[in-house]
Amino acid sequence: QVQLVESGGGLVQAGGSLRLSCTASGRTSSHYAMGWFRQAPGKEREFVAAVSWSGGSTYYADSVKGRFTLSRDNTKNTVYLQMSSLKPQDTDVYYCAANHLGSGLQSTYAYDYWGQGTQVTVSS
Repeated sequence: QVQLVESGGGLVQAGGSLRLSCTASGRTSSHYAMGWFRQAPGKEREFVAAVSWSGGSTYYADSVKGRFTLSRDNTKNTVYLQMSSLKPQDTDVYYCAANHLGSGLQSTYAYDYWGQGTQVTVSS
């Protein structure tokens, strides 16, 4: 089992920045790719970004490319989502997730473990 805890969400003005963190505990000796998704009420959870276990490969949704940067520090079992130039449409609950296959990273079905989510609100 792996437990994931997100932090760093909050309220920010449009154009501002936030950094989300996701720390894993439990069976962290296994190699997991990590992803971030977001979800608004009544909508499907959508892919935001993912990073391979080594950190050597990153993937982004077109809507955040160039504004968000995903990185990881395996010595701390933590991934970081740096969000810049935030827009009101980035307002959502953000979830991190762990994927042991290392593939299918844009699909929610490929992930084995999920955090509880952290709210990001961007005001106009």
